[in-house]
Amino acid sequence: MLSGRNGETDRIVGLDLGADDYLVKPFSPGELAARVRSVLRRTSPELSGETITVGPLQVEPASRRVVVDGTEVDLTPKEFDLIAFLVTHPRQVFSRSQLLDRVWSSSSEWLGEATVTEHVHRLRLKLEQDPAHPRLLLTVRGVGYQLSDAG
Repeated sequence: MLSGRNGETDRIVGLDLGADDYLVKPFSPGELAARVRSVLRRTSPELSGETITVGPLQVEPASRRVVVDGTEVDLTPKEFDLIAFLVTHPRQVFSRSQLLDRVWSSSSEWLGEATVTEHVHRLRLKLEQDPAHPRLLLTVRGVGYQLSDAG
């Protein structure tokens, strides 16, 4: 909640009414962005230590291990972060800028959306049986990417 009212009672009422956070004007864009990231972290599914299985894909967060059809796949740290994020949101579509924000904790002002495109390309080479015709890591034309549970 954004408000010009900065009294303790105002903040308590705002939070009690359901606000996830209460930010008093004036505020800096950096503080607003940090608070939004904080709320997103609290509302996003967390990776537990348990293996997550989506189609032929198994992700083991504790060991940062990925297995496809019984074969372990060697991923870079950021490739792992990307696939780990997507397995916690199967079938959900994310734009490149959303992925930059959620996986890289950055915006397209600092990193280009081509960064996401390249990482998706490399993941397809490592995870898909036929990277030219992906069945697991799909492109949703004009929108972004999604992890299919059909694989």
